[in-house]
Amino acid sequence: MPILDIQAFRRTTLNTAPFKHLVVKDFIASGQADAALRDFPAIEHAGLLPVEATKPGPVIKGLVDELTRPELTAAFSEKFGIDLTGRPTMITIRGRAQERDGRIHTDSEAKLVTALLYFNKDWQDQGGRLRLLRSGTDLNDMITEVPPALGTLVAFQRTHNSFHGHEPYVGVRRYIMINWMAGSLAAQRELMRHRLSAQAKKLLNYA
Repeated sequence: MPILDIQAFRRTTLNTAPFKHLVVKDFIASGQADAALRDFPAIEHAGLLPVEATKPGPVIKGLVDELTRPELTAAFSEKFGIDLTGRPTMITIRGRAQERDGRIHTDSEAKLVTALLYFNKDWQDQGGRLRLLRSGTDLNDMITEVPPALGTLVAFQRTHNSFHGHEPYVGVRRYIMINWMAGSLAAQRELMRHRLSAQAKKLLNYA
């Protein structure tokens, strides 16, 4: 049984101003969300990690596999009007947020499309809600605000003005991110940076 509901993604309207983006509230298929949450790896420190630096359960492993399948890439290509076929993908995972997270930014030019899939049940806090923004200077000048609730997908095309951020939050904030990259070298550099960060944090935890 598929874990991701690609048809829900296909049915969702793409917003085009001021940059292409969409939000799918139930991207994890009905009946699979709780199992995916149970299988999300325990992560004790903030920062993005390569999936192989964590210990996910079988449902998350299957979900990650589905994220990299040609069917999903084809759906994103069609929705965003960008041919992502053959583009390298980078998948990273985060389990906790820290005070400095959420500052307004655009992603690097190495990324073509970014998608965030959240794994947090019953999100009540006002912090940690992703805001897609009209400018790079005002966190309150938002297009939309998205609670990082279980099964919610946020996806957007990286542009010079694809600003996003969130109010500060410290604690558990789980998501998996997939990026379609401009080139394989850029993907390798990004993953190496995250691997080195993960190794450094692991050493600090053991110190």
